[in-house]
Amino acid sequence: MAQSLSVRHLVGIKDLTESDIQLILETASQFKEVINRPIKKVPSLRDVTIANVFFENSTRTRLSFELAEKRLSADVVNFSASGSSVKKGETLLDTVNNILAMKVDMVVMRHSSPGAPHYLTKHIKANVVNAGDGTHEHPTQALLDSFSIREKLGDVAGKRIAIIGDITHSRVALSNIFCLQKQGADVMVCGPKTLIPKYIEALGVKVGHDVRAALAWCDVANVLRIQLERQQIKYFPSLREYSLYFGISKQMLDELDRPIVLMHPGPINRGVELTSDAADSSHSIILDQVENGVAVRMAVLYLLAQL
Repeated sequence: MAQSLSVRHLVGIKDLTESDIQLILETASQFKEVINRPIKKVPSLRDVTIANVFFENSTRTRLSFELAEKRLSADVVNFSASGSSVKKGETLLDTVNNILAMKVDMVVMRHSSPGAPHYLTKHIKANVVNAGDGTHEHPTQALLDSFSIREKLGDVAGKRIAIIGDITHSRVALSNIFCLQKQGADVMVCGPKTLIPKYIEALGVKVGHDVRAALAWCDVANVLRIQLERQQIKYFPSLREYSLYFGISKQMLDELDRPIVLMHPGPINRGVELTSDAADSSHSIILDQVENGVAVRMAVLYLLAQL
């Protein structure tokens, strides 16, 4: 297995090789042991300064990155666009250059514009980690999802994964498709026709519109949130109707002829894409995903800092 990544930045899963993915997941396994010890810190990034630059709201991802950075003993600078000079018209590049002038080594960025982290890599020397760019990619979420599947089922290769819900507006879906396929998984997307992009079959995925058939087919159901904040028009009549046709309940899971694994990147709209009894059932590894997110982000930051 490769001992270092083939890329200087993590802007998308599309840029990673399969050996890059395996290296990140193997390194994350070691860091998961660290964060379950009584003393959860290691001095791996003691002299590294990391800026978390978030131009969009985030709770889980931001906390997860910040915790990962602190577990590695890095110095952490947090930047939020809502209370910054961005509101006064400062450009993205000026904002980041001002942060870098304070001698920052790595930038973790979330931005509403697809391609913003990629643009940054062309203009700054620091390592860039994409924490989500618009509806494009969210690479660390896909990596932690793969890590969680490996932990539960032993391997990703040969597994059947159904990604269910709002595919059109999801950066998690695209990163997961790339990540799972590079590891040899079979992927299906399922949702209302209005929420599945026209080009998606070109990526080599199956497309379905019947949630019960998707659940019967898959080993893992990764259920996505309905992203109302990104929807400029109505893609379905009401949340109640969406829940009726595409919502997943514990009863549906119990009626399957074999147990499947249930995942969700969060936050969950309880009663819409998942009922509470499904989200909290023995099928669910949703809280494991949250825990694994810290270990996977530690692995990404550690490996990039070695380059």
